Amino acid sequence: MRVAAIDCGTNSVRLLIADVSDDTLSDVERLMEIVRLGQGVDKTGRLAPDALERTFKAMRGYQELIERHGATATRVVATSATRDAANRQEFVDGVRAIFGVEPEVITGSAEAELSFTGATRGLVRLSPETEVPQGPLPPYLVVDIGGGSTEFVVGAEHAESALSVDIGCVRLTERHLRDAGDPPSAPALEAVVADIEAALDRVEREVPVRRAHTLVGLAGSVTTVAGIALDLPAYQPERIHHARISAHEVHEVTRRLLAMTHGDRAAIPVMHPGRVDVIGAGALILDRIVRRFAFAQVVVSEHDILDGIAWSLAG
Repeated sequence: MRVAAIDCGTNSVRLLIADVSDDTLSDVERLMEIVRLGQGVDKTGRLAPDALERTFKAMRGYQELIERHGATATRVVATSATRDAANRQEFVDGVRAIFGVEPEVITGSAEAELSFTGATRGLVRLSPETEVPQGPLPPYLVVDIGGGSTEFVVGAEHAESALSVDIGCVRLTERHLRDAGDPPSAPALEAVVADIEAALDRVEREVPVRRAHTLVGLAGSVTTVAGIALDLPAYQPERIHHARISAHEVHEVTRRLLAMTHGDRAAIPVMHPGRVDVIGAGALILDRIVRRFAFAQVVVSEHDILDGIAWSLAG
């Protein structure tokens, strides 16, 4: 079965066209465009007209690919920025016109479930001789650091507890770092940390994060930190997927990013141009999670909510 999954987040819109067979998901196309749909939403509560047009333009290109590759089922999921927007019906109507399906503006808990499925399915394989796990040990804490929100999910084979909190790389950048200097000032960074820690207080109250043996990190902020830690000459998803980045490396990369200018960050080989202005806040979210819950490392996954959407289409 060939399926098409579209994930429209606060910072990017992504497409996965994949063939699903038994317990295997095989990529046909996996694409990402930075559209910054969530531009200004934290302040205005509305999706900006130019942000909507950037998003629709990317989606029209995706629909051409879906038709070319003959996908038989399509699912479009939208997350934090669209949940928060008073004019989200404009987004819904535009997406329906492009793909012919109703986009699902999903709840944070539904987003968490899809992210957990995408990240952990196939993470651990059992040895056929000994049935001993050959990978990171469950339970997992899956953390999906997005543009507007971050999802925390604890589980072993399935998501058992989840929470979405309104800290994300775009939201925190717009709230505290947009006019905070280059590199950002210490008071601005302290304000970011205060927001993150307040959110983590809630996470600790509502999700049994300390049961988890393994931290699994998802999305662009995490994969970019991993690419920097690995000192890659270019973005190489096959090297980043399932890489284990130590707590020390997370702290060091975050420290370096926060001390850099915009130009310094733009010159990093693995850095996508659309992440240059928000990566500091994204890295800081990961850094504070690792510190708060005392994880020795983060296992990085290139598979995430997009893969979860694709699996959901397979039934």
